[in-house]
Amino acid sequence: MSVYFALLAGAVVPGITTTARLIKGGTLDGLAVFVMTTMLTGVGIALIAGSPRFLLAKEAWVTAVGGAWFLISARGKRPLAFLFARPLLEGRRAFTSESWTSLWERLPQFRRVWRISSMIWGLGLLADAGIRIVTAYSLPIDLVPALTGALYPATFLVLQVIDQINYRRSGLWGILLATDDP
Repeated sequence: MSVYFALLAGAVVPGITTTARLIKGGTLDGLAVFVMTTMLTGVGIALIAGSPRFLLAKEAWVTAVGGAWFLISARGKRPLAFLFARPLLEGRRAFTSESWTSLWERLPQFRRVWRISSMIWGLGLLADAGIRIVTAYSLPIDLVPALTGALYPATFLVLQVIDQINYRRSGLWGILLATDDP
């Protein structure tokens, strides 16, 4: 099987699992639909273009869309970083029992932390997308899947470190660790 058809076959799995979930549960998982649509669009374009390199670079589009979403949300009502972190951190024993809605309304510093965090993730994901495109079009085809697979955890780790520095310098941990006693 050629590299091109092997890459096309890899796009079939998300389609099958999403279809199975729909048949079994009658509902669609929004993220699964997004991933499947993106992959199938990439496959469709790749079939037209006939390029295995395009198939390898299509992950960059998903990453770029995620990065753009983070950046756009930084100016919105609730930044994406806030929405992802809230269910993980709000209400934990070590942190204040004050709701994040209250903190958001009361503290400009709290709002700023999450806007900056969303910008960090947005710019980082756009940089990741750029690396993916360069990698897909400049390195040997057999090497690209391994390198781009390793890029996800590397990008996540780097962005987490930068974000933690942001949280520390901005005083987020002090806000969240504040006691509720008068």
